Amino acid sequence: MNTSTIVQKLWNYCNVLRDDGMSYGDYVEQLTYLLFLKMADERTKAPYNQKNPIPEGFDWPSLIKKDGDELFDHYRHTLEALGNQKGLLGLIFNKSQNKFQDPAKLRRLIVDLIDKENWVSMSADVKGDAYEGLLEKNAQDTKSGAG
Repeated sequence: MNTSTIVQKLWNYCNVLRDDGMSYGDYVEQLTYLLFLKMADERTKAPYNQKNPIPEGFDWPSLIKKDGDELFDHYRHTLEALGNQKGLLGLIFNKSQNKFQDPAKLRRLIVDLIDKENWVSMSADVKGDAYEGLLEKNAQDTKSGAG
């Protein structure tokens, strides 16, 4: 998938969440947490075969298996548990909170958007361009008075 397609998918989903009351900043924050968990999981597989820094039970596979209110509660507990970890993990997730209002939208972001891609294999340029594209679209949106 090319960068503009990824940016468009991420932005379209941001619009859905914004209509649900989530701010742009909250969307980027939640997206970052979820991508961090997904990429940590991807690095446990070949060719990387790294140890997962995320404690079992709070990792990507634990999120992907859940749905509805169970997923909603588990995501909230995951953010809290990771924020209480020592070291870098605790710093990254410090005071993190679930900003989603609707469990179905959280599930959709996890399953339809994030899980379908292999993020680690994308070049840093693609990921950087995706975030830059989101920032650019947000600036355009804000200027037009929609934000």
